[in-house]
Amino acid sequence: MAQIKVYGLAEKLNPVKIELSNIIHASVIQVLQLTPEKRFHRFFPLDKSDFYYPSDRSDNYLIIEISMFEGRSVETKKQLIRLLIENINENLNIAVDDIEITIFETPKYHWGIRGLPGDELILNYKVEV
Repeated sequence: MAQIKVYGLAEKLNPVKIELSNIIHASVIQVLQLTPEKRFHRFFPLDKSDFYYPSDRSDNYLIIEISMFEGRSVETKKQLIRLLIENINENLNIAVDDIEITIFETPKYHWGIRGLPGDELILNYKVEV
């Protein structure tokens, strides 16, 4: 399980949401080995008055937050971060300095999914990658 939130300026984020979602999803499938139907993305297009960021970032600045079950290796998480930055930079021409990614991990039993605590689910993918 991975749920992803993306924040950015509305005028920059809205035109690329679909392509960005596809980039994120392909990266998550490749690295975390999630199944294709596991797309949980939320976009938060913000007005300039609601999004403050450092002067060394451009208006393309993105914040990506990934919430997922704990259990992936450090190398897997680093690989995901690297792949996301590379693919977003190459496909959307967003500078690497304008992409920030944070991964939040929680125990499966902290999730409620399909009427069950996450640690009681039967998953069709492996978390320990």
